[in-house]
Amino acid sequence: MSGLIVPPGQGRKLITRAQEVTFKVTAEDGSSISCFEVVVPPGFDVGAHTHTRSQEFFYVLDGELELLAFEPAERTGDDWHDWKSADGDQVVRAGAGACMFVPPGCPHAFRNATDRPARMLFQSYPSPDHERYFEEIVEIFSAGDSVDAGAVEAMRERYDVRQITPLRYEPPTLPDARSTTAHGR
Repeated sequence: MSGLIVPPGQGRKLITRAQEVTFKVTAEDGSSISCFEVVVPPGFDVGAHTHTRSQEFFYVLDGELELLAFEPAERTGDDWHDWKSADGDQVVRAGAGACMFVPPGCPHAFRNATDRPARMLFQSYPSPDHERYFEEIVEIFSAGDSVDAGAVEAMRERYDVRQITPLRYEPPTLPDARSTTAHGR
């Protein structure tokens, strides 16, 4: 019997304008756990959601992410960033070395609210739900300039994702260098 060693920078990459996902270990490798390296760009918010059968583990490798892993006292509006649990748990700003475990049924989310990409190791059990999810989301995001919200919703339902707040990708606006030059600065 043999295991699997995946060198740095190796694995199948899926890239969209909103995320870069590298498949490290998959069901195809004989694993019951899917393992991915994910680059989370500035402005990406996965939105609060739950899974009925999946459990997940997130480990921040580089950068900083806001993390949520609790049932809020009240699910308010379409924004999870100010949620608090009945026990006083709050959203955590997590840097490299922080991790988050999410059991089935637990609301969770992550967001990159900084101006730099973050990188995380993401594991999901059982495989291959998230593998298929990432493959399909690449197809949806590559289909044109606008994302078909209905297609995303239907795809999430198929792969055990119960969305509570919307997925958002709002990259930070960078100053236009030409306008600064035009004003003599």
